[in-house]
Amino acid sequence: MTTTSAPSKKRVLVAMSGGVDSSVAASLLVDQGYEVIGVTMQVWDYSATQCDLEEGHGTCCSSTDVDDARAVADKLNIPFYVVNCEEKFKAQVIDDFVSTYLAGKTPVPCVNCNTYLKFDHLLKKMKELDCQYLATGHYATIQTDELGRPSIVTSEDNWKDQTYFLFTLDQAILPLLMFPVGTWQKEDIRRYAEERGLAVARKKDSTGICFIGKSGYADFVEKHSPPSELAPGLLRRYPSGEVLGEHRGIHQFTYGQRKGLGVAVGDPLYVVKIDGATRTVWLGEESCLYASEMIVQKLNWLGPWAPGEKLRVKIRFQHRGAEAELVPQGDQLLVRFAEPQRAITPGQAAVFYRGQQLLGGGWIV
Repeated sequence: MTTTSAPSKKRVLVAMSGGVDSSVAASLLVDQGYEVIGVTMQVWDYSATQCDLEEGHGTCCSSTDVDDARAVADKLNIPFYVVNCEEKFKAQVIDDFVSTYLAGKTPVPCVNCNTYLKFDHLLKKMKELDCQYLATGHYATIQTDELGRPSIVTSEDNWKDQTYFLFTLDQAILPLLMFPVGTWQKEDIRRYAEERGLAVARKKDSTGICFIGKSGYADFVEKHSPPSELAPGLLRRYPSGEVLGEHRGIHQFTYGQRKGLGVAVGDPLYVVKIDGATRTVWLGEESCLYASEMIVQKLNWLGPWAPGEKLRVKIRFQHRGAEAELVPQGDQLLVRFAEPQRAITPGQAAVFYRGQQLLGGGWIV
């Protein structure tokens, strides 16, 4: 594969979060001769009534971050827009986050943010401003084959690679996308930002879920749910069914969890299953967490593949990926791993790779 090189003097809309990665992405494109326009999405109210997370410390697109992005745009002498996306963010990201936890699953809100805001809402803004490309600070790369077909490939910085969150993209929009920092290492990005005089050069990275504060995700779900949805349930031992106690809500648990279970039986126990219908949380030994198969639904493909082909499958963002065979079952897939995997978690994304190429993915049932 060879890397695409877009012609100069084209207009690019750059999604600027106020962090160093997207700031450097904008700066690199200016250096390369593109006509750059910056845009920041204001997606969430970080006031005390909504969140106990201090603005600018692990947040994303807060008012502080908007100010940082505007300062970078001023430094680069590029036009800058702020788009209020709070209503859409709540509908597509927050509400889904809460309802998924209340169903006993573990959501991945960054995927929905990419799908419905960065690569939907901003693509419309791109066309509105007569731009030819949309650029972001994602750690990913776009490469083309000898026939000129684009594909998404993992970044040079394996630790920061973000292709896991991009599997829902429409293949048709790939020619419109640019990931300028995808071939860079983090420290090189910070060094460039310092040399360019960008005030965000040493700004702390956004970590975890941007809208979750110090109280944690369970507290956030409780604040954004009707009391009727926060019903208690039983803690049972897997597989015997022995009742070990009660809990205050299944939203407080996720697969593989060991701490904060509220029981003490001698041997360490882990959350091995959550039944949303009965509000039962099943606790078992660590060996019960391992499985060789899973079902994946709501699939999206960015490249062709053949049934029976062995692919690398990631079952969570920090998972390194494991070899598996994909078996079609109607509109779902049965994924068979070569070796058992720990804590396969409903609600998380299963993302498929051929080598370093992102092929697609779906949602674990």
